[in-house]
Amino acid sequence: MSLSLRDQLLKAGLVNQKQAKQVGKEKQKQQRLAHKGQIELDDSQQRAAQEAMAEKVKRDQELNRQQQEKVEQKARAAQIKQLIEVSRLPKLTTEDYYNFVDDKKVKRISVNTLMRNKLSSGSLAIVHHAGGYEVIPREAALKIQERDPKRIVQLNTQTEEVDADDPYAAYQIPDDLMW
Repeated sequence: MSLSLRDQLLKAGLVNQKQAKQVGKEKQKQQRLAHKGQIELDDSQQRAAQEAMAEKVKRDQELNRQQQEKVEQKARAAQIKQLIEVSRLPKLTTEDYYNFVDDKKVKRISVNTLMRNKLSSGSLAIVHHAGGYEVIPREAALKIQERDPKRIVQLNTQTEEVDADDPYAAYQIPDDLMW
């Protein structure tokens, strides 16, 4: 049968009989007082355990927040994708192009006259989608802008109707020049 740790230490000569008895008495005394509830357990260990637990809870909360943020970001991206795919106008293959600026570069998309007028007046917008550009109605563009403003390439401010008593109504400034 295996010997207890105390017996093994005695046999190896690491402790003498007197030291072993003293440790045994101390251990019995602590057990007796702890049983009666008169001794406090080591506060430093309790504090360290509480601090470790608090830090673990804090770390877990931060990880949960990050995961929740990723989930929300994916949900927003899915909503934007769905909005664009549902409301995009069909691509045209015409010789008439609408030029616009994206990231300091002039880009162009194929449009007809009606689309050009609506893009200029702000009724239509241009958005990034799947590595390209799509033309969508203003309402969908405003919803996308709430979720991710970076996806909107061009959304002109909606032009207001001309006042009936405007003296310069006959002299309109063209904002849809072809260049």
